[in-house]
Amino acid sequence: MVVEKKDIKAVIFDLDGTLTDTEKFYQEAWPKALEHFGYKCEPWMPLELRSLGRPFAPEKFKEWFGQDFDYNEVREYRKGIVVDIIKEHGIPLKPGAVEILTWLRDHGILTCIATANDYERTKGYLTKLGLFEHFDKIICSDMVKLGKPAPDIYSFACQQLGLDPSETFAVEDSPNGVTSACLAGCNVIMVPDLTQPDEELSKKLYACVETLTDIKELL
Repeated sequence: MVVEKKDIKAVIFDLDGTLTDTEKFYQEAWPKALEHFGYKCEPWMPLELRSLGRPFAPEKFKEWFGQDFDYNEVREYRKGIVVDIIKEHGIPLKPGAVEILTWLRDHGILTCIATANDYERTKGYLTKLGLFEHFDKIICSDMVKLGKPAPDIYSFACQQLGLDPSETFAVEDSPNGVTSACLAGCNVIMVPDLTQPDEELSKKLYACVETLTDIKELL
């Protein structure tokens, strides 16, 4: 994809599936949690849940399984499964994560996290990885009214950075995240994780690259 270079002052990153190779853990955990409570999880369902925040995630489950679905109970069970997986496998980083964060800092470009996780979990992940100090701002789902795919989290991130969204890159791996950043007015870069962008999603992208380090070529 050939793109016109922009005057970018900050890069805002999603976490799961973008900086950390942890989205696959949720794809494993959701079916197990649903099965535990007697629900059948179709293979496509966890993919639709990537970066899906409140109130959209609870509404999605009620659409699938009925109005009596207890989202909080199932989600808490799922969180326990993910904790166990991380205890066994650790928190794997995506290729180039440390390199691109270091490069951005060295070149005077601000860095920010905008994640569907809550702050405590995000801080815990980044601290374990030694990345907490790499970010100028950390913006989480519990800081805004609406989660992804609503634009709230990226709009708030830009406000906290003191920048217009047009001065930022938003780096995402999932449709819900891409949509959130696009609606906020950010220049969206997709680094595909579990799926490639379809034609409709591609219209929302500034660029689609294979690895995080490819972002250097856009700056």
